[in-house]
Amino acid sequence: MAHFAEINDDNIVLRVLVVDDADEHRGSEFLADDLKLGGTWLQCSYNGRIRKQMPSPGYSYDPTNDVFICPKPYASWTLDANFDWQAPVAVPENFDGVPYWDEDSKSWIALGAEEAVAEEAPAEEPAVDETP
Repeated sequence: MAHFAEINDDNIVLRVLVVDDADEHRGSEFLADDLKLGGTWLQCSYNGRIRKQMPSPGYSYDPTNDVFICPKPYASWTLDANFDWQAPVAVPENFDGVPYWDEDSKSWIALGAEEAVAEEAPAEEPAVDETP
């Protein structure tokens, strides 16, 4: 299966669709014309061999360098020569805990194991009282 990202006039990814291998060679035309979806479609791949990385909605496309770029994670981060976002301060070596970027202090803070789990855990659904 081949993957194609639709981009808008501002080169922002709107969606990513799958095309059968038989139509990969003309995937853009297949999506835009045969399926009548219109738009601009660019091939991409999960393994990053095509246009650097697999995009998702909200990623941008850099036509000059022919790469997809993920959204900027924090205002202070900058894009490096490999088109990856970098914090203004590298994660310290021998960091104790899970590194978490704190934009307010512009520094890495260590989340302990319990904090890291809490940061990543989905919000619990509120309990429902089923008494009549």
